[in-house]
Amino acid sequence: MPARRSTAKASPPADTARRELVLRLKRVEGQLRAVQRMIEEGNDCEPIAQQLTAARKALDKAFFELMACAIEHPEFSNGSEKDPLRVQRLTRTLAKLG
Repeated sequence: MPARRSTAKASPPADTARRELVLRLKRVEGQLRAVQRMIEEGNDCEPIAQQLTAARKALDKAFFELMACAIEHPEFSNGSEKDPLRVQRLTRTLAKLG
């Protein structure tokens, strides 16, 4: 799903959260490249599985941080959406993907 750009000016905490999330995803990208290299080099399965587990946990953490941002910063959600509807939508997203 493409990210929606907001026309609202991001607050400093939101900017910091965004930077931290991008850095986390770059680290996960590095972990996945390392896993690819390990597979290409014929490493044992157990260390590869450990690295995949670490990458999956990092992605899970990024997902939950993103959802927390959506909850904490309603100004970045659909402006026409009433708060109870927004909460319901976020709850469905968490139940489906979390």
